[in-house]
Formats: sequence, C-alpha cells, structure tokens
Amino acid sequence: MMKIKSYQQAFLFVVAWVIVYAFLEPSVNFLFSHFPLERGKRLTEAIYFFVYEAPKVLLLLTIVVFAIGIVRSYFSPERTRRMLGKRSPLIGNVMASTLGIVTPFCSCSAVPLFIGFVEAGIPLGATFSFLIAAPMINEVAVVLLFGLFGWETAFIYVATGLVIAISAGYVIGKLKVERFVEDWVYAIKGSDAAFESKVTFDDRIRAGFTAVKDIVGKVWLYVLIGIAVGAGIHGYVPQNFMASIMGKSAWWAVPVSVLIGVPLYSNAAGIIPIMHALLEKGASLGTALAFMMSVIGLSFPETIILRKVLKPQLIAIFVGVVAVGIIIVGYLFNLIY
Repeated sequence: MMKIKSYQQAFLFVVAWVIVYAFLEPSVNFLFSHFPLERGKRLTEAIYFFVYEAPKVLLLLTIVVFAIGIVRSYFSPERTRRMLGKRSPLIGNVMASTLGIVTPFCSCSAVPLFIGFVEAGIPLGATFSFLIAAPMINEVAVVLLFGLFGWETAFIYVATGLVIAISAGYVIGKLKVERFVEDWVYAIKGSDAAFESKVTFDDRIRAGFTAVKDIVGKVWLYVLIGIAVGAGIHGYVPQNFMASIMGKSAWWAVPVSVLIGVPLYSNAAGIIPIMHALLEKGASLGTALAFMMSVIGLSFPETIILRKVLKPQLIAIFVGVVAVGIIIVGYLFNLIY
C-alpha cells in the first residue's frame, strides 16, 4: 500500500476543510428548520448561537493553526535571538513585536526566553516588546476575532497589539530599568548554538499537523465553554443592562474593565466568544477590546513566572505601562466606533 506524502495529506486536509466550512451554515439552518424550535425565542437563539459558532470557530482555528505551525518551523529560539541582536532600539522593538506574533512562545516560556535574550545581549526594551506581543497577539485570538467579527476587527486587534508591544517596550527601554532585573540573570554566561538541524518541507508540513494536534487539542474545551457562556449572554442578558455597564456612556468602563481583567486568567479561546456576546448586548468595542487584551496580555500566571527574573519594581512598571496602553486603545476605539 502506497504511503501518502505529507504535502498530499496537507492538500486533502485543505480540500476537506473548504467543503465542510462551505456547507456549515446551510447545514445548521436546515437542521433548525426541521426542529420544533421557534426563532426569536431566548432559548432558541442561545442554542443556535452555540450550534453554529462552535464548529465555525473550531474550523477556523484548525486551518490557521495549521498554517501558523508551518510558519513557526522557520523560527527556532536561537534564530529568533540572532534576528533581534544588535539592532537600534526602535527597530529592535518593531522586530521583536512582529516576531512575537509568529513564534511559538507563550507565558509558560517567559523565563527561559528572557534569560536567553539577556544572554544574547538583546536590549531590555526589545525583550519586553517580544514578551508582550507573544501572548497578546496569538493565532487563537486572531482566528476567533476573524470568525466572530470579520477581518477588520481582527486587523485592529493585531495592529493595536503591535502598537502596545512596540511602545511599551520602547518606554521600558528608555527608563533604564536594568537594575530591576535579578542579578543572577546577568551572571549567566551565554553560549551560541553550534548546530541547527536542517528542516525539510515535509518536516514543516508535519509541524503544521502537530500544531493542530497540540494547540487545538488543548484549547477546544475552552472554545466550547467560552461559546456556551457567550450563547447564554446572547440569549438571556438584557441589552440595556450590558450597555449601561460597558457602553460608551460610562466613562469609567474602560479602566474598570482593565482592572478587572488584569488579575483574571483566561486564554483567547475562552474570553473572545464571551466578548462577542457582550458586544451584541450593547457593550462598546473599545471597552470589550480593553477587557480582552488585559486578560490575555497581562495574565496573572505570567507575572508570577516573571517574578523569578524580575524584581517587583520592574513587574509593576511592566504591568502599569501595558495597562495604560490598553486603556488608551479602549478609549480610542470607543471614540472612533
């Protein structure tokens, strides 16, 4: 029996994805037309929201994670460090933030990455730009925003995340806060990687499938829980109630949303479907976006992990600068939209 090659598997996978996605909405509508559920009722709308959005989001998540998995295969930690070394401060911040979007690092790898960047002589500001962008602008968030709100909102999310990461890293770099890094970090002697194995195209395809298995396999439950909560909000929460709390008229809504979001922990898979339902019920885009970015970009576990290499003063500066940036973004979008 002839073995199917990786690129053939990828082609069949993409074709199957396109077919399933194209027939998703007609299939759900057909299903609901043959069940005794009256559209317009709260329970019906909540069920429809869940039944349609859950497979849609999972499908989008799968295809983009597959593509990002292939892209990530081009960026090893050592290559990333080499690309960021010996750059001017602002260029370093821009490159670090951009690399943070596509490289396979999250809050769990914050400490080893921070140490590796310091060893490579990368400026502290660029290091923070990377650490901010990596968890805040991730493929799960982009896919969910694209699937639920469209490409414009997804683009806004990426653009504002980049602005926050670049500007916050630049500000931290200008503050000259190296003294607030734990002394033992600078005592470590760096070493260059002597060898990087050659990666074939088949390896990259397999990396895409592995990313789907690892990432989607870990977050699918959060996606379903988030969409279930969103479905409940969509069907049962009064619109006027949510508009009064998170609407444009409440000037305090943006900073309060950020203050609430900072100590919380969730990933994009869990928080964005809830954000979708809140917006439908009258929450303003800027307020909801600020809440989402504070939960994703300033996760409590990451600050605990970073305490191993940063003194409390620098953690406070890091959280404060990013939080102010998010608040500004929230007010800006409430003003525009």
